[in-house]
Amino acid sequence: MSLGRFALKRSLQGVGVVWGVVTVVFALRFVTPGSPINAVAPLDASQETRQAIAAELGLDQPLYVQYGQYIFDLLRGDMGFSYIRGQDVTTLVFGRLPATVELAVAASVVAIVLAIPLGVISATRRNEPIDYGATLLSLGGISTPNFWLGIMLILIFAVEFNIFNTSGRGVTVVDVAFSVVNADPFVGTLLTWLAYITLPAIALGTYFMALITRLTRSGMLDELSKGYVQAARAKGLPRTLIRYKHALRNTLIPVITVLGLQLGTLIGGAVITEAVFSWPGLGSLVIDSINNRDWPTLQGSLIVIGTSFVFVNILVDVVYAYLDPEVVTD
Repeated sequence: MSLGRFALKRSLQGVGVVWGVVTVVFALRFVTPGSPINAVAPLDASQETRQAIAAELGLDQPLYVQYGQYIFDLLRGDMGFSYIRGQDVTTLVFGRLPATVELAVAASVVAIVLAIPLGVISATRRNEPIDYGATLLSLGGISTPNFWLGIMLILIFAVEFNIFNTSGRGVTVVDVAFSVVNADPFVGTLLTWLAYITLPAIALGTYFMALITRLTRSGMLDELSKGYVQAARAKGLPRTLIRYKHALRNTLIPVITVLGLQLGTLIGGAVITEAVFSWPGLGSLVIDSINNRDWPTLQGSLIVIGTSFVFVNILVDVVYAYLDPEVVTD
């Protein structure tokens, strides 16, 4: 099977998964307590008013008609209208998506920059103090809830030392990039961006960092014990070349897979972190929609999060197949 056919196959499977996500999200509105009409109609609304609202929302139609209309609207890019916010859901959700993606990527960068060197050093200095320290750090990172870590980071670095901001987004990474073009003070814009994104990125990426550290360490230990490494040492190749060009290169193949899968998880798992830091992304939008029973916005947010996760998984599978052609032949 060629790489193109493999990518097409995974894409078709992804379409099926997205359809399943849409179906589940659509069904949630009917299996949860309460009626969407209650979120729109006044408390003292008459029965005639409630029936008129149901007709306007299409809730008086049979379930299969509502489902078919919902799928048709989604294919046209219409996720509905939020009567709570008085705004089109598609515009609202995709307006919040860049903030969530920015936070997820920033958390991934923090995790990768710390985890891979730490995992390599831990593996090459096995049973030394730095190995024990890395193991303890990764264990703590996996065990620590991100909401608790976020609160502790706010109390220490924002409240006590007043180094970082506690909430909001400030400027975007796009603003930082264009500050050079627009003759804006680049350093000031960059520092403002870092002041807002550092703490939520650390809180969200700590678990990811711990996971990658352990995976890199175990992968490096496995590679360093293989025959080709022993042969390279026998030939007199430098240790640095053996570790970083040969052993680490083979170790990174499964790490890349986990990186991609975790990036999708970070997009969907940023809900609590965004709530703690009042980050204006999809996570905080989901929380607000649940509290306000804003079903159209909640459904649109969940569909975008699920679709993003599926897209990232497909992309990771294709990249993995490119790095390891044996996957395509399986």
